[in-house]
Amino acid sequence: GATAFAEGGFQWKALRQPVGSHPEPKPFFQHTLALQPSDTFYLITDGFQDQFGGDKGKKFTAKRLRELLLESHSLSMAEQGSKLFQTFETWRGLQPQVDDVTILGFRV
Repeated sequence: GATAFAEGGFQWKALRQPVGSHPEPKPFFQHTLALQPSDTFYLITDGFQDQFGGDKGKKFTAKRLRELLLESHSLSMAEQGSKLFQTFETWRGLQPQVDDVTILGFRV
């Protein structure tokens, strides 16, 4: 995962480590950000991007999800939620859901 800033074009690479028990745990890093009013953040599991669907039964992909979030970031949080839900359901179609799907969005 990564943090993308729609206005600034900055992408922040996330540490790929599961939360919980792991045979070789790595330390977590603390980051500090200067927040501005209307900054929007998303905490996302990989279920949305890993969902199979569309015309060819392919995965949605992280790139496509990032583009969807970037094009939707100026909408209200409620409108974003509706757009994400509708996009997911349309993409999934009749395919079974393959994983949990969680997107927590919040605006400063």
